[in-house]
Amino acid sequence: MTGAAGIAADTVSLFKNADFVLMFATIGLILVLLMIIYRSPLLAVIPLVVAGMVYMVTDRVIGMGGDNGWFVVDSQATSIMMILLFAVLTDYSLFVLSRYRSELRVNDSKHAAMAVAFEPVLKPILFSGATLLAAMLVLFFTDFKPYNHFAPVFSIAIVFILIGGITLIPAIFTLAGRKAFWPFIPKLEDVTTKKTTNTGFWSKVGKMVTKKPGITGGMLLILLVLASVNLGSMKFSFNQLESFPEDIQSRQGFELLADQFPPGQLAPVDVILTTDDTIKVDEDFVESINGLGESISNGNGIDEVTPKIEKDMIGDNGDLPQGFLADSDQAVKLQLTLKDNPYDQSSLDIIEQLRDQKEDLLKSNGLNPDDYSLHYAGQTAEQLDVRDMNQHDMIIAFSLIAVLITIMLMFQSGSIIMGLIMILTMLISYAASMGLGWLIFHHILGYDAVSYRLPLYVFVFLISLGVDYNIILVSRIREEIHHYKWKEAISRGLSLTGGVISSAGIILAGTFTVLMTQPLQELFLFGLTMGMGILIDTFLVRGILLPSILTFVRPKQVKDLQYKFEQDSA
Repeated sequence: MTGAAGIAADTVSLFKNADFVLMFATIGLILVLLMIIYRSPLLAVIPLVVAGMVYMVTDRVIGMGGDNGWFVVDSQATSIMMILLFAVLTDYSLFVLSRYRSELRVNDSKHAAMAVAFEPVLKPILFSGATLLAAMLVLFFTDFKPYNHFAPVFSIAIVFILIGGITLIPAIFTLAGRKAFWPFIPKLEDVTTKKTTNTGFWSKVGKMVTKKPGITGGMLLILLVLASVNLGSMKFSFNQLESFPEDIQSRQGFELLADQFPPGQLAPVDVILTTDDTIKVDEDFVESINGLGESISNGNGIDEVTPKIEKDMIGDNGDLPQGFLADSDQAVKLQLTLKDNPYDQSSLDIIEQLRDQKEDLLKSNGLNPDDYSLHYAGQTAEQLDVRDMNQHDMIIAFSLIAVLITIMLMFQSGSIIMGLIMILTMLISYAASMGLGWLIFHHILGYDAVSYRLPLYVFVFLISLGVDYNIILVSRIREEIHHYKWKEAISRGLSLTGGVISSAGIILAGTFTVLMTQPLQELFLFGLTMGMGILIDTFLVRGILLPSILTFVRPKQVKDLQYKFEQDSA
């Protein structure tokens, strides 16, 4: 069983129980990664407990909204929302933990330690949540319904993520206190003075980047630009069946149909001629209709247009074949069968061309365009509309999200230059991730095209989530410039945040790759691209490129602070 209804039924069955599989896979992966990073059972469990509590509330609120008809709850949206919620709250937990552990070494009271630790983390978390929320609210301005349906689901989720991040996380870690770090409990007597020096991997990277910023940053920038160039050759598919597993019934049915009949019979195109007046069925009108069908069928890629009306088919009362003339006597319907798959780009181009030629088709067959209108309906025409809406929505979403995040980064960093630098590095990271992704999809995995939704999905989440790491790094550098010169402040900022950012990035990338377990090709490719993009952003862009560029750029605010530092030192 295939066709539009069969495809829809299989889509529902593919997502049945998908959230449970994703949840357990996500929890299991985060648990393993946290155990490897912290080697402490409580530190691995507490972030998951927080995320689970927030998820239960979020899930119920979204369910209530959908049940009351306030918005539509999309199955893909709920799957990705769950991944996002667990990943972001785990990241926030890591940001708090990195400071809390240091403060427990110099504060006897766990309450005082958290108060001091949470103060510098609060602002980045608030900005991170606000940026994520702004990006999701932009989706309300999209025309394509699946994008629009993402907006309420993710907006609600982010509100609760933010509430959980600034209340539950510090509260529960404070309740657990030093015991949370068992068996590696930070003791007060271990450190007599506050120690912020790091001699690990990221300390070496920080020194290398600030010592030779031109070489390290320049070489990396060239590699990212080369990866981005491949983005121009990316091809997109509007064929949902290509995203289905090969053993799914609607896909098997279509393949059997395509072997025996024109593939266009899977979803024929309806050609509808309408008028405000009552149609008078006579020989002249029938001749015009037959001519219209013949004119359309002469186009490339069209198998046939039916029915063709013969004189003996017209009844004494002007009756025509059933389904041809509408009950209102103001519309007639022809059926167009395409030679190719009705969801292929070539088929969409054919319908687009026919739409552009509708006035010429009417005139050439004796039908006045002022009296008659020509329309195309069906799955192919619908996918053509989707393609047009997708192009429009990508322009809207890309522009608004980039502008909003840039403004917020400028406000957070207190510098126009630093805000622009951060958003540019994030855009380069996105372009490189998509370009490298297409290289893998096309040349290694053998895909001829990818889902048209992939670029927007990746942009929204990769850009909005990448803000977290920008904010954490730049916030720490701003702290350090009160005590060190600019290059040393960058080196120390990278050294002190590199561990937590890389850990958070690994967990965030890992949770998105869980989507690769889903049977839909679209989610598989989204999970793979996001995982790869987050790792590029975490280790290369945030770890090398941004610090390299900042070494050459000193905003006025930094110069003023540096002057004050030098005067104080003198």
